[in-house]
Amino acid sequence: MIEKEYLLTEEGLKQKEAELEYLKTVKRREVAARIKQALEFGDISENSEYDDAKNEQAFIEGRIAMLEKLLRNAKIIDSDEYTEDVVSMGHKVRLRDLETGVEEEYMLVSSAESDPDNNKISNESPVGKAILGKKIGTVVDVQVPIGVIQYEIVSVSRV
Repeated sequence: MIEKEYLLTEEGLKQKEAELEYLKTVKRREVAARIKQALEFGDISENSEYDDAKNEQAFIEGRIAMLEKLLRNAKIIDSDEYTEDVVSMGHKVRLRDLETGVEEEYMLVSSAESDPDNNKISNESPVGKAILGKKIGTVVDVQVPIGVIQYEIVSVSRV
């Protein structure tokens, strides 16, 4: 079975590696200590501390496995390969909403790095799909639940 390739920026790779290291070295030990302490209370059949710690352990181990897979199949986005006037992965893009005139800046990243709260949008999102590969000055239509929003690509820059 061929595994999915995960596109990451250099910054995203470092963040995922740091998270993995933290989970393996700090969180695993913390949860193991909680489990040990909960076992000292005796009967685990009605021990909510034990159940909580085991649930957290399962979550952490699942996250570790997911991060290891992601890093094993990561491909680093080299934004130097792309031209400045075309929207590419790893670039910052300034968009103007043609209806409101409001401008916003986003960084186009993979779904593995997507973080809308920090203006990092996925290339798989409606906006990401619409702008990927387009040039400065292009107007794109983005289908959203309330209809279509038109954005003009104002600028593109490397991070």
